[in-house]
Amino acid sequence: MSKDIKMDKIEELQKILDVKIENKELFKKAFIHKSWAVEHKKDVHNERLEFLGDSVLAVIVAEYLYKNFPEKDEGELSKMKSVLVSKVQLAKWAKEIKLDQYVLISKSEEKSGGRKKESILASVFEALLGAIYLDSGIEECKKFMYKNFLSTTKEVEIQDYKSILQEIVQKYYKKLPQYTIVKETGPDHNKKFDCVVKIDEEVIGFGVGKTKKQAQQNAAKEAIEKLKKII
Repeated sequence: MSKDIKMDKIEELQKILDVKIENKELFKKAFIHKSWAVEHKKDVHNERLEFLGDSVLAVIVAEYLYKNFPEKDEGELSKMKSVLVSKVQLAKWAKEIKLDQYVLISKSEEKSGGRKKESILASVFEALLGAIYLDSGIEECKKFMYKNFLSTTKEVEIQDYKSILQEIVQKYYKKLPQYTIVKETGPDHNKKFDCVVKIDEEVIGFGVGKTKKQAQQNAAKEAIEKLKKII
């Protein structure tokens, strides 16, 4: 196991996260990105823990949404869950608890800004959750998620269709969606904005809103519905 993650760092992390850490070697593994393992000719990295953490996260988030949003139907809950388990959201949470300061990455990843990459931060977050699950069980995972993240999550933060669309487009098209306000009508106190979202030059969604942000969100929402039918 890596000697680069010192025991005092694990103890420091335990205080920050407020979780029980019995198997410290397991937690060290959660912070070893595959690029570092390859560079140092090690077999140990965090991908298996990431796989486990992904499933643990899905169950916890689904249960949270089911219990806290009884007025939402299955379709709405699915969209809300998609945001909360997205790489964008996980990377944001990872930064909030400073996981970027602990992850081990290769020198090339370091030079290319890997410590700030959403994919790397999200994978570390999931690997950490996988380690907590193996070390202390599902209830400790719930405690960790509820205390640090889910209990402060509001519905308006959950319904971020732009984040969902960005992740879908990056995954399947290796591009970023482009938003354009094509029309602006009404007086200053009652504006209406029309927005289109494109992949390259192809329009994939249209939305209207009282603000530019709302119009973009509505355009992203329509785009998600269209893409779900073809991917």
